[in-house]
Amino acid sequence: MKELFTIGEISELFNINKKTLRYYDEIDLFKPNYIDKRNNYRYYTVDQFEQLNTIKYLKELAMPLNKIKAHLENVSIDNIMSIFQAQKKITEDKIKELKLIEQKIQNRINQLNNAIDYSKINIVTEIEFQDRHVVMLREKVKSTKDLELSIRKLENVAYNNSSIFLGKVGVSISKENLKNKVFDEYNSTFIFTEGEAYNKEFLKVLEKGTYLCIRFNGTHVDSKLYYKKLLDIIYEKGYKVLQDPIEITLIDYGLTRNESEFVTEIQILVKKH
Repeated sequence: MKELFTIGEISELFNINKKTLRYYDEIDLFKPNYIDKRNNYRYYTVDQFEQLNTIKYLKELAMPLNKIKAHLENVSIDNIMSIFQAQKKITEDKIKELKLIEQKIQNRINQLNNAIDYSKINIVTEIEFQDRHVVMLREKVKSTKDLELSIRKLENVAYNNSSIFLGKVGVSISKENLKNKVFDEYNSTFIFTEGEAYNKEFLKVLEKGTYLCIRFNGTHVDSKLYYKKLLDIIYEKGYKVLQDPIEITLIDYGLTRNESEFVTEIQILVKKH
């Protein structure tokens, strides 16, 4: 029965790259067990197979090599149980993170399907919203570049774990600016929360109630005409503005280079008399 095996043979038997085996040798995780004194050739032995199987198994569990090495140096039930419990917690956290990412992707799909319904463009609607949570950074925004910088700053200070899957992004103008018809100066940037861990200092609630809304082709720079349209209706119907108006980006250059597909929505919380 064959008892000595070269690195190439072990590589084939266990489907492990030879470079990986050499690295295991370098860090003293898994070294050849036998040296032929005649030619200094190094060989692995049969009684090392179980050790290599253990390494493969623990690595499949995403266990760091330093922890695998520590276990092999102190093999015991208590030790492996402790390792399994710690790795189980890591796995549970990863599953939770992936579920959140899955939900965010589904939210993006739902939002995009809603945004590309161009039958809703340029139509004023009254929509009842429940409380909506956002993280908000209060600072003046006067240009697209300012907005991009503000979003990055908000993401960095408000979220404990930065994510590429941002929620819907928006800006607000003050009620005073709305009244004075100053539509190109924003006083805040916000992102809708979607289950992330966030800094509660920046948490704000967009209050439930009736919102006068209009959706249009374009970005924030195109909003002036649509604010005026909503203001005319507010004055005509005698509505009272209860909260700073908000603009929400639904489709912009992050999703398409075709500017005719850009969609933004203005929402103003009003009280009817």
